[in-house]
Amino acid sequence: MDFEPVERLARAILHEGYLLYPYRASALKNRYRWTFGCVFPPAWDHEPSIAQTECLVLGGPATTLSVRVRFFQLGSERDAVEREVSVERASIGDLVRQEQHVPFAFVGGDTSLTGEVDLGAEAVAEGAFRARLRIRNLSPFEKGARASRDDALVLALLACHALLGVEGGGFVSLLDPPVELRAAAAACHNLGLWPVLAGAPGRRDILLATPIILEDHPRIAVESPGDLFDATEIDELLSLRILTLTEGEKREMAEGDERTRALLKRTEALTAQQLLRLHGACVVRQGAQPAAGIRVGSRVRLRPRRGGDVWDLALAGRTGVVAAIDEDHEGKVHLSVVVEDDPGMDLGLEGKPGHRFFFSPDEVEVLDDAGAHPGGGHRQHLPG
Repeated sequence: MDFEPVERLARAILHEGYLLYPYRASALKNRYRWTFGCVFPPAWDHEPSIAQTECLVLGGPATTLSVRVRFFQLGSERDAVEREVSVERASIGDLVRQEQHVPFAFVGGDTSLTGEVDLGAEAVAEGAFRARLRIRNLSPFEKGARASRDDALVLALLACHALLGVEGGGFVSLLDPPVELRAAAAACHNLGLWPVLAGAPGRRDILLATPIILEDHPRIAVESPGDLFDATEIDELLSLRILTLTEGEKREMAEGDERTRALLKRTEALTAQQLLRLHGACVVRQGAQPAAGIRVGSRVRLRPRRGGDVWDLALAGRTGVVAAIDEDHEGKVHLSVVVEDDPGMDLGLEGKPGHRFFFSPDEVEVLDDAGAHPGGGHRQHLPG
């Protein structure tokens, strides 16, 4: 099974929370690491020693499943080593008859991490099966419940997640299952992992089971230059914050971990154009205007809806010029208006902040059509 189309996404999940801004071990938020996606040894009974995901598969007995279970293991120097356990092309028919067990063992420093990956299936409807992936940590842990969490982390599966691939069939979305399979989807039991369809929209042959709740077909913005260990944050924000660290803070960041050292080097090497690209993207689009008589350059009187903010109260009744017509990623249209009696009107027409105000088409009254202002346009803003 080829998982290459989702490898970058899977790596982002593996590194999620690996080390958080400001990326220094001395930072308070980094003293309690690995807060989710951990599978602990059974003797440490404060947190789970099992992770499980169940999903629905359409197909038949000859349909096959392939699995990649991935996690970090702490080494002797508290560095994290990537580990993987694979199950190749197990047929649904065989898994219905007998659960498959794949033991694993990894040596790290003075300890040995042992466990088992279990894969099984059961029929839930004609041509539909519930597949179950269970990941168990079986590592002996002599210190038991009296030990600290840091002691237990040495024998834990960290940032544990899984990729599942199907050949000769397809996965069913648990977020939006067909009516006839809703009950079967609701009965799927997931512990510490949540399965979503992965890859390009429309694909149903790859599933990502992650400790983070995601929507189907999650993706990483193409503008992202690399992993910041916080896929739910904004690349631009974190990159700019890294650049404002003091030399001493950067030195500690570089000395602490090879991954954060590479992160710092990559961020400092970003060009002005690359940083600007992180701010977002826009494309020019020709097409219908948001309302009759409104175009870039139109003179309007502002009629904000009731219940707005203080600017709505201050600008109500003022006249202005439509400087741009923008459409957000949800398809909502926004008019960018420059107020005529603003001393900085020229700055607003140049697109400078603080001199443009945004209204929907039903919040303006068209006075006349003064003609398009040079540099205006109908733009569609896309998420970056």
